[in-house]
Amino acid sequence: MQQPEDDWLYEISPKRKIIDLNFKEIWAYRDLLILFVKRDIVTVYKQTILGPLWYFIQPLFTSIIFTLVFNNIANIPTGNVPPFLFNLAGITAWNYFNQSLTQTSGTFRSNAGIFGKVYFPRVIMPLKTVIAGLFKFGIQLSIFVVFYGYFLLKGYNLQPNINLLLLPVYVLMMALLGLGAGMIISSFTTKYRDLSVLVGFATSLLMYISAVPYPLSEVSEKIPELAWLVNYNPLAQIIEGFRYMLLDTGMFSWSGFFYTLGFSVLLFLIGLIVFNRTEKNFIDTV
Repeated sequence: MQQPEDDWLYEISPKRKIIDLNFKEIWAYRDLLILFVKRDIVTVYKQTILGPLWYFIQPLFTSIIFTLVFNNIANIPTGNVPPFLFNLAGITAWNYFNQSLTQTSGTFRSNAGIFGKVYFPRVIMPLKTVIAGLFKFGIQLSIFVVFYGYFLLKGYNLQPNINLLLLPVYVLMMALLGLGAGMIISSFTTKYRDLSVLVGFATSLLMYISAVPYPLSEVSEKIPELAWLVNYNPLAQIIEGFRYMLLDTGMFSWSGFFYTLGFSVLLFLIGLIVFNRTEKNFIDTV
């Protein structure tokens, strides 16, 4: 007796849509996604000496070094905002994007074994990285809040502004940029493995053209001929906007905000297209 077509749970077909983010299927595998997220959070610093303390140590030491080098030695001004707090705000935002990018960029290589044995929506793996990164981002944001309160008690005139309501949108843009770029790099590294070596080097350079250790106004004032490189960098717009909403310092424009939002969505869609195409035959090249 022939099985009615509507009774099949899954249908495997050689043809797939160009953009195939099957939310229904991902929802069906939500338990697996949650399991992967928990695993990433619990095991990231397992069998280390300091364990979760690295969540605190990394942004604090980086902020101290940036303060010494860029503010004390290079004399980059931060207005009425304490340089340490200025740097901590930028580093907190940058760390979330950086983690999302670097960890998703190795999706196919690091998961080739499980991809070749078990079926589940492959996009779950980069998604779990971005979602798990929110835990670390939340901890580092709480560190920022603690030092924010400390400087308030010291007499600094600090206050956020109404743009703080846009915080979830800025977090979403960071996630989309990291996820989109990470999926593109992961897809290309299945054939060109030396690209994975360049990721760490490229992100280090990207940080310095993303206005992490300096305000955007300094670029326009001191290097006007290269200001476009930073101003059109969507990450620089995110970092500057992140500091603007938390510290009420820096520059903000709605045109820059919507440009960054559009760029983030576009990059995510391109990354998803490339990821879906690579998913079909990556096992033969990894």
